[in-house]
Amino acid sequence: MRNVAIITKRELRGYFATPLALVFIVIFLALTSAFAFYVGGFFQRGQANLSVFFAFHPWLYLLLIPAIAMRLWAEERKTGTIELLMTLPVSTAEAVGGKFLAAWLFTGVALAFTFPMWITVNVLGEPDNGVILASYVGSFLMAGAFMAIGSCISALTKNQVIAFIVGATVCFLFTMSGLDLVLDFFRAWAPDVLVETIASMSFLTHFQSVTKGVIDLRDVVFFVSLMAFWLFANVIVVEIKKTS
Repeated sequence: MRNVAIITKRELRGYFATPLALVFIVIFLALTSAFAFYVGGFFQRGQANLSVFFAFHPWLYLLLIPAIAMRLWAEERKTGTIELLMTLPVSTAEAVGGKFLAAWLFTGVALAFTFPMWITVNVLGEPDNGVILASYVGSFLMAGAFMAIGSCISALTKNQVIAFIVGATVCFLFTMSGLDLVLDFFRAWAPDVLVETIASMSFLTHFQSVTKGVIDLRDVVFFVSLMAFWLFANVIVVEIKKTS
């Protein structure tokens, strides 16, 4: 864990040493505010809650998270610094874990900057703060799942643009899998077990469940398991690239 912490600090420091952190945070705050207040009609709804605010998070993460994740390994391979990283007394799993945690925490910092909206709804009315807290936890877990996918895809290529496109596509498939538009296609010919399995893999299904105010263990296990699977795949990919 000491090596993971060192790599995490190194990577996190790298984000804030460049304009990348400021640009991402500003874009994230601008988009979340625009979608909540203008597209979602926050004031027109006349309700002191953040349901409309969190409703857009999966779609924002769909583009913003792969944009962060695309550089995690693609940049290392392109610049050749991955060889230097692998010569350090750290295992591949520690390197993958450290880089992932740094990117995930960076996303958490951006999410934390939206807390003034939580204060705002408490000033305007009496919201259910338990629901809002659960929604923040669910959003952070979902961001981690997006990041794990993006990190693994980034390790497959030196091209950051390709990493972004493929990462966003895979995340899009996980997001859309629970919608009736997708499920109706499978219901026409697939057995119910397959349809239910596809629906259970949807980020939307699990996130919307959390935003109702109940942090179900199944939803937590889903996001954590997804992170574990993609990070394990990330380790395998980096090991293969290292020996090739």
